[in-house]
Amino acid sequence: MSGNKKQTDLQRSTNVVYQAHHVSRTKRGQVVGTRAGFRGCVVWLTGLSGAGKTTIGFALEEYLVSHAIPSYSLDGDNIRHGLNKNLGFSTMDREENIRRIAEVAKLFADAGLVCITSFISPYTKDRDEARKILKAAGLPFFEVYVDAPLDVCESRDVKGLYKKARAGEIKGFTGIDSEYEKPEAPELVLKTGQVTVNECIQQLVGLLQEQSIVPTSVMEEVKELFVPENKLDLAQAEAKTLPTLQITQLDMQWMQVLAEGWATPLKGFMREREFLQVLHFGTLLDGETINLSVPIVLPVSSENKESLDGCAAIALEYEGRKVAILRNPEFYEHRKEERCARQWGTTCAKHPHIKMVMESGDWLVGGDLEVMERIKWNDGLDQYRLTPTELKQKFKEMKADAIFAFQLRNPVHNGHALLMQDTKRRLLERGYKRPVLLLHPLGGWTKDDDVPLAWRMKQHAAVLEEGVLDPNSTIVAIFPSPMMYAGPTEVQWHCRARMIAGANFYIVGRDPAGMPHPETKKDIYEPTHGAKVLTMAPGLSSVEIIPFRVAAYNKAKKAMDFYDKERHSEFDFISGTRMRKLARDGEYPPDGFMAPKAWKVLTEYYVSLGKEN
Repeated sequence: MSGNKKQTDLQRSTNVVYQAHHVSRTKRGQVVGTRAGFRGCVVWLTGLSGAGKTTIGFALEEYLVSHAIPSYSLDGDNIRHGLNKNLGFSTMDREENIRRIAEVAKLFADAGLVCITSFISPYTKDRDEARKILKAAGLPFFEVYVDAPLDVCESRDVKGLYKKARAGEIKGFTGIDSEYEKPEAPELVLKTGQVTVNECIQQLVGLLQEQSIVPTSVMEEVKELFVPENKLDLAQAEAKTLPTLQITQLDMQWMQVLAEGWATPLKGFMREREFLQVLHFGTLLDGETINLSVPIVLPVSSENKESLDGCAAIALEYEGRKVAILRNPEFYEHRKEERCARQWGTTCAKHPHIKMVMESGDWLVGGDLEVMERIKWNDGLDQYRLTPTELKQKFKEMKADAIFAFQLRNPVHNGHALLMQDTKRRLLERGYKRPVLLLHPLGGWTKDDDVPLAWRMKQHAAVLEEGVLDPNSTIVAIFPSPMMYAGPTEVQWHCRARMIAGANFYIVGRDPAGMPHPETKKDIYEPTHGAKVLTMAPGLSSVEIIPFRVAAYNKAKKAMDFYDKERHSEFDFISGTRMRKLARDGEYPPDGFMAPKAWKVLTEYYVSLGKEN
């Protein structure tokens, strides 16, 4: 960054006339991105080298794009590789550098993008000129001071520039022998020496929301349905006076899903309009398009419908306790066969969840839900039932900059672990510093031949105890949803719920949420369709899908390994049926298939089944 470089000879253009576009910004805003509305603006990040401008710029770009807000980040070093490669670091060259950037940023903003610029831009005069360029074009300009003390910037010094400047190898280096003029009245100050990148992004998004650039829904606030503590006594007293509807354990599990906010923005069990949107389109359509692929409904009998229709509110009762109030209930026909055909792609009455649907009430009731208290099952596992809000807080405390979720309803073997380890490795290679794994077993209803939740949690604990997964970067929590075995339709629900809890990466396996057909014994769903559907599904843009790479037991390595068809003879595919037989017989799988303590838990479970029988 020497000031000795020959000053650039700038020639002024003459005989040029600006040509107005035929496409208005309003029209452009309707087609750029999937969220209607013109959002063109410039977010100008300024600060010392090493303050975190590039990191924040790319992180903001990633956040906005993942939420369907078109944006582009212009980085100082990148621009000097092309557009400004003929400029040095003299005062005049720096002035021209910023002028060009401002003009380019204006074009991006005029095209309807949120343009993020990451430049030291040390001089107030140059930044003011950039603001004037945008103001003259009628485009918003937000100056953001990325404020980190010089000693913090020097301690980071990824490029080794401060060291060279201190040694006199670089002249005119900002902060060392060239002044940085701090912004006097920036729109935002980010103290990157004190707060995390994620917290900086939230502050930036908050600024853009205040200026009506970004819709408020982008923040994805979790919508919990619990009665506020200061109104609980009144709600409980009211519930005693209301007509009562008895609900089942399955209904209670869905109520927990709703109350904790996993199905945000639902206000309660689906009304007919929401039910039809979900059944026919897999999304909620009132407002922005929100992925919600499975009906969350409350079936009732004809007798209950007759006695309760017309009531302004209903108390929901489970095992003798008034657990919630359903306000403004709406009753509509439960067309079971049509529902099953659309939700599962089959009406086979032997399918375990379809069987429950066909045996349930002939009517559905929707309404606004007010849940009295946090739902507990008192099974020794409630401490693992973290809500989306609690998980977000955990991620914040761990300073996670990437959260990758793994949904499972089966014991963890080393093939699963290999995939999770590989995902973490890939995230680190992409520049993330603290990726955190959300190991998130499903905790609601499952079919009879699945391993029960309590045993699965013991097995998962053993996997962590043996260090197969890093306990310091893993959160084990229970997802309260019932299992539906609805394949690609259901896997969208699993992914979207984890997105609500803060996950931005989701690992999807082979035949997710699938099962063999009860009659033909063949897979109901093509095993690769779940992953393919997730990459195309609307409303899941803020989460990146990580497809499951096929893993099998490598006999040569005596370990689980990613399958290579060129070395097919080296691999042994250990099926679930074979694994269960080994466990029942008290035998051990090949070394390296599963952590020994975790296998011991599994054999204890299957041995206990034999004793019960």
